[in-house]
Amino acid sequence: MKKVAVIGGGYGGLRAIEHLAKNKDFSITLFDMNSYHYLQTEAYGYIAGRFDLHDVALDLQNWCLGFDNKVKFVQDEVTFIDSANNTITTKNKTYDFDFCIIATGARTNFFKQIKGLDKYGYGVKKLFRSHGFRTAFEKLLYEKLLEPSVQQQNMNLAIGGAGLSGVEIAAEMADVIKRHTKSIGDSAQELKIYLIDASDTILPGMSPYIIENTKTRLEELGVHIMTKSFISSIDHDTIYFQDDSQLHYTFMIFTGGIIANTIPMDQEVELNRMGQYICDETLRITKNIFAVGDCVELKDSKDAILPPTAQTAERSAEYVVKTINQLLSNEDIETFRARVDGVFVALGGYYAVGELFQYIKVKGKLAYLLKKLITKSYYIGLKLRLNTGFMRRSSLQEE
Repeated sequence: MKKVAVIGGGYGGLRAIEHLAKNKDFSITLFDMNSYHYLQTEAYGYIAGRFDLHDVALDLQNWCLGFDNKVKFVQDEVTFIDSANNTITTKNKTYDFDFCIIATGARTNFFKQIKGLDKYGYGVKKLFRSHGFRTAFEKLLYEKLLEPSVQQQNMNLAIGGAGLSGVEIAAEMADVIKRHTKSIGDSAQELKIYLIDASDTILPGMSPYIIENTKTRLEELGVHIMTKSFISSIDHDTIYFQDDSQLHYTFMIFTGGIIANTIPMDQEVELNRMGQYICDETLRITKNIFAVGDCVELKDSKDAILPPTAQTAERSAEYVVKTINQLLSNEDIETFRARVDGVFVALGGYYAVGELFQYIKVKGKLAYLLKKLITKSYYIGLKLRLNTGFMRRSSLQEE
């Protein structure tokens, strides 16, 4: 029985476990400092109030129990990996392994680089930051509903970073404002949304079709787009830019710039400028330690770096599990190469823009339905496993 350690309960880590569990000769342990899997792709809907907590967070213990004793969950922080002795050290214990898959993801980088951002800004990479914004925003709307005397005060929501997360949050919030106006009156319309990015365009790196249609949709929703805008610092109510201009704000959400979460090891490991592991062509750091998802630099067949998305995380995880099986069977191993088959951008309400296989272009409700179909398929798969684990856990407790 080979012991496989998976560090990180994100998209890559869970996909790796699903494929590892198909091999009866593997004993699998999942390590994560949190008790839940966070669906970051749905953060825009949770922040805007469209989704509830159970839509974006799933219990890892129950999910692991859904594999009938094949997967063990350890809620603890991994602090060190000893590649020479094949051991993992957490804050509380040491574990041995035959193979290790690092799937630790990434975090927002500029919270400590932009002065004041860590204190006054909200983020989306961590569930507690998303929850913090949602709670504060709903509290303010409630107060404005009760206090007509403050209804003339404008509110500005500033979103730093016009990548996929920033754009989706801006669009969803703008759509939510329209819905709030119908239910609680004109006070909701006092909220103005500013989408800020240092790049020349929104969604840098995406196709002209997606960029142009997204820009049109955001403008229709009343979002103020500020590109080529470099934030130097923020205080409790003002954003300061490098060109000495300023923007007063009520809430600041920051989605721009990520850095990989890595783990100290007994040997020096090469990292890129984003802090991602630079592995060999089989995604190995050492002969039996692999990295998948946002924490590793992934490339396509043309040697271009792939964006850190759930799709690429899952592809890399599937590849690594296949490679481990091939190593044990002494089979030839192919070089990792993946591609992005499709991109969908949720743009508020029942509207989205997307591309499939670079040739099929869709927008509007059809694109939204396709995006939801993909997300729903993933969510249902997790839920089925979760429900199995929950029933098993209940049965064991009764015994």
